[in-house]
Amino acid sequence: MDRAEFDRVADEYEQQHARNVRLSGEKPEYFARHKVLEVVRELGPARAPRVLDFGGGIGNSLPHLHELLAPERLVCLDMSTRSLDIARQRFCQLAEYQAYDGQRMVHADGAFDLCFAACVFHHIEPAQRAAQLRELHRVSAPGGWLFIFEHNPFNPLTRRAVNTCEFDANAQLIRAAALRKLVAAAGFQAVRSRYVLFFPRALAALRALEPHLHALPLGAQYVVCARR
Repeated sequence: MDRAEFDRVADEYEQQHARNVRLSGEKPEYFARHKVLEVVRELGPARAPRVLDFGGGIGNSLPHLHELLAPERLVCLDMSTRSLDIARQRFCQLAEYQAYDGQRMVHADGAFDLCFAACVFHHIEPAQRAAQLRELHRVSAPGGWLFIFEHNPFNPLTRRAVNTCEFDANAQLIRAAALRKLVAAAGFQAVRSRYVLFFPRALAALRALEPHLHALPLGAQYVVCARR
C-alpha cells in the first residue's frame, strides 16, 4: 500500500479503470455495484448500521453502499489523501473520509458491523496482509461481517487486465484459498469464498446462471466473506 503511488494515479484512476475493463463491455460502475449486490444477497434481511469501506479510494463503492445497505454510518478509509479528496468531492454527504497510516485505524474496537474491501489486498505487500486483517478483525463488531473482493489469478483475462493496468503495476494477486487461510488466521469465523463475474456484457443473457457457478474458479473475481 504505497500512498505516493496512489496519490499519483488518483486523478486518472477512473479513466484508466474504464480503459482497463473495456473488453468486458461494462463500465467501472457496473463492477462496483455488482460487489455491493453480492453483499446484499449474502446479508439477506440482516442490517449493517456501521460500514467501513477499507481502501475505498476515490469512492466508487460509496453510492452503492449508501443506496443498497442504507447504513447509519459509512466510513471511506484510504492511505491516499488525494484519492480521499476526490471521493469527498464526488460524494461529499455520503460518508466520512479518513486517512489511514497503514498501521492502526483510529476507530475503537468493534466499531463496524461490516468491513468491505474491493480489490484492495492485491495492493498490500504479502508480508503485511495478515496485520491488516487483524486490524479489520479488531474494528469488527462481534457478529460483524467481512467482505473482501479480489481478482481471480486463474482467469486469463483478469491477469491480462492487471498486467496492462498502470495502477496495478506492483500488484501481487492472491488466490482465494490463500486469502481464506489468512482471514481465518486473523480470527474470523465461517470463512468461505465464491467466484463471481463469469460473463461479459455480450453474454449478459447467461448471467442468470452465475449463482450455479460460484464454485468454479473461472470468474473474473472472487469474494471471501466471514463473520467476527
